[in-house]
Amino acid sequence: MATLTRPLPAVARSSSHIPWFLWCCTLAVTSVTIGAHWDVSWHRSIGRDTFWTPAHLAIYLCGVLAGIACGYLIFSTTFRTDSPLRASSVRVLGFTAPLGAFLCAWGGVAMITSAPFDNWWHNAYGLDVKIVSPPHTLLITGVFGVEIGALFLIMAAMNRAQDNLALQRRLQLMLLYIAGLMTVLTMFFRMEYTWDIFLHSAGAYISVAIGVPLYFSAIWKASRSRWACTWMTGIYMAFMIAMILILPLFPAEPKLGPVYQAVTQFIPPKFPPLIIVPAFLLDLLWARIGNRNKLLVSLVSGPVFVFALVAAEWPFASFLMSKASENRFFATGFHDYGIPSWSAEVTRHFINPEHGLILWRGLGMASLYAAISVWLGLLLGEWMRKIQR
Repeated sequence: MATLTRPLPAVARSSSHIPWFLWCCTLAVTSVTIGAHWDVSWHRSIGRDTFWTPAHLAIYLCGVLAGIACGYLIFSTTFRTDSPLRASSVRVLGFTAPLGAFLCAWGGVAMITSAPFDNWWHNAYGLDVKIVSPPHTLLITGVFGVEIGALFLIMAAMNRAQDNLALQRRLQLMLLYIAGLMTVLTMFFRMEYTWDIFLHSAGAYISVAIGVPLYFSAIWKASRSRWACTWMTGIYMAFMIAMILILPLFPAEPKLGPVYQAVTQFIPPKFPPLIIVPAFLLDLLWARIGNRNKLLVSLVSGPVFVFALVAAEWPFASFLMSKASENRFFATGFHDYGIPSWSAEVTRHFINPEHGLILWRGLGMASLYAAISVWLGLLLGEWMRKIQR
């Protein structure tokens, strides 16, 4: 811990511009975020016709960019005795570089390694119907390695820029942008639980409560931005709506069977859950009590997060089941080629809706998970404010 937080000499704090490797890592995270949603749309619209799809290339470009940029960073810092980053580095297995570079490089290697594994898996077992499979798990782990590594690199640079407010502000904006894309990807991996037809049961809200408030509280604490949560979720909402509006502009047709729906264009993602509502309320709440006792803040924030989300999403989910939502913006009229016409997705009704005691018990559990997530996030964010290496 001391290796990461002890004061640095002035030479390590003298840079007045955002380093190229931070831009490269930001581009890597942007590429995988676009590629992941593009790939799901490809599966829903065409099927997995080949490994060498543009969506796959966008995903694995993330690993290539992160591996090259942070690999270079590690080797140059280790073997160049005059490297300006030596003073802001840690040692791992004999190599010297910032902590985030090691995480980012490892994530890039894991992503690239998952590519042939994923291709073999599909050839051996066919088209998988779940996001989480063994090769996808390795890929997901690598993606999070790149994201967290990029976040730590930006955070360290931001903490070292205390005497340069203009640079610190630019790094803060970059940090919030990366955090917004991390919100996109963490919600991506909850997609199977937050499908609109599940939004009248507690399971959907439990899946969001486990982890998402951790992102909110950690970034709010670390970024020093009063509106960090609102910025993160604003980026998330803007990204998802952009994908909804852009993807159907391009033609596509199924290449695998069975085909139940006539698909002639790429199928967009579902309209995103309204997590911007609890994010805004948490920003307001934490502006008043965020620096008080962490346990107290967490116990208050957990129910605020869950019940604000339920209050916004529950009636909105009912709207999504109606004919009024079948338009280009809310996009509930688009269906995967493999979904039968008699399914709940097409007939537009909730699956296993919950009421009464069962629902309240589930929401109570969601509040508990959200409180734990906030507490862990506050601890993590406080630690991140001290990272300089």
